[in-house]
Amino acid sequence: MTRTFRDTAGLPLVGIKVVEFSHMIMGPSCGMILADLGADVVKVEPFPNGDNTRRLNGSGAGFFPTFNRNKRSIVLDLKSGDGRAAAEKLVGGADVLIENFRPGALDKLGFGYDTIKATNHALVYCSLKGFLSGPYEHRAALDEVVQMMGGLAYMTGPTGRPLRAGASVNDVMGGMFAAIAILAALQERSKTGKGQLVRSALFENNVFLVAQHMLQMAVTGQAAAPLPERISAWAVYDLFDTGDGEQIFVGVVSDTQWSAFCKSFGMEKFLSNPDLQTNADRVVHRGEFIPEIKAIFKHMTLEDALARCEEIGLPYAPIAKPQDLFDDPHVNRPGGMVDIVLPNGTPSKVPTLPIDFDGQRLGLRLDIPRCGEHTAEVLRAIGYSDAEINRMATDGSVACEPVSAAADSLRKKA
Repeated sequence: MTRTFRDTAGLPLVGIKVVEFSHMIMGPSCGMILADLGADVVKVEPFPNGDNTRRLNGSGAGFFPTFNRNKRSIVLDLKSGDGRAAAEKLVGGADVLIENFRPGALDKLGFGYDTIKATNHALVYCSLKGFLSGPYEHRAALDEVVQMMGGLAYMTGPTGRPLRAGASVNDVMGGMFAAIAILAALQERSKTGKGQLVRSALFENNVFLVAQHMLQMAVTGQAAAPLPERISAWAVYDLFDTGDGEQIFVGVVSDTQWSAFCKSFGMEKFLSNPDLQTNADRVVHRGEFIPEIKAIFKHMTLEDALARCEEIGLPYAPIAKPQDLFDDPHVNRPGGMVDIVLPNGTPSKVPTLPIDFDGQRLGLRLDIPRCGEHTAEVLRAIGYSDAEINRMATDGSVACEPVSAAADSLRKKA
């Protein structure tokens, strides 16, 4: 099936207006999902320099360009009268509001749910926090914090060395669950006409991730061991060294795969062994064949090992680094990546959402926004004149590109 980008005019959320008060990953990832699906997402950034996430370096340098495509940026000083009034107009005409600041932060500025719903009863208000209701709900949280307290770090590292997952899994999944909740609330609104408050949280997301290990204890009476030490559910589910200094992961997860594996790798003797007839038997007797499998792969190159596993249809993988994916032929199939321009002007690519519609992926309508790039455009759309925008920019209520340049650009587009 040809994988191209879906026509933007027919995207599912075209016509839905979203106002996003967010930073870092959790809120922006939620807004990006809605934006990719066609919603008009206006990102409200703080005056005067915008979202602090723009200026992160090190491991945070990729946050902003990854999670803010297809949005419009407006910079408002919510502590000023004019800035707050502009935000109120924007929110008053919105279908969805997203926020992921510390508990109570937007309430103090007059944008809490109880205040907003009085003037926009149809608004779906989504708060993304560290914790849902309970003893911890007022605590500050980060992805790493909840991984430590929620059992994920324990399951990832060896005993005594809890290790966070190598990506912001709770932030991204928290944003994804928030988007699911928003879509459900919009569907309910279509029947009732009323909006509601929906919430998503890092800690509860993490608990959801480790639920399978909680239930392992409930079912077997034995606590789940950390990943480096646990007994796998499959007889062969391991990382093997190859003779050229590389590594390959191989899984053999069915009796059919076990038979094909043994025949292809010269291990037919194990097929008649009465102790190895089922996967459950093989898990118990792994010591009888794993050393031989290690020796076989140690005498193969990675290329040969990959080809052999592909030939017999086994689950397998080379060990890739994130930067390797820029050159991965599958990732780079049409629709898998979109071209963006980084804030420093460098062209790059970023993966699209991992879904498709009738074989078509969701593409790019708007590049990563410059700070306040759309301030004048958005303000005009909610009724402000150029003179008012100029005055607000001069007073320091908003930050925007020169109105004359923006107006000229709009005329050219028209």
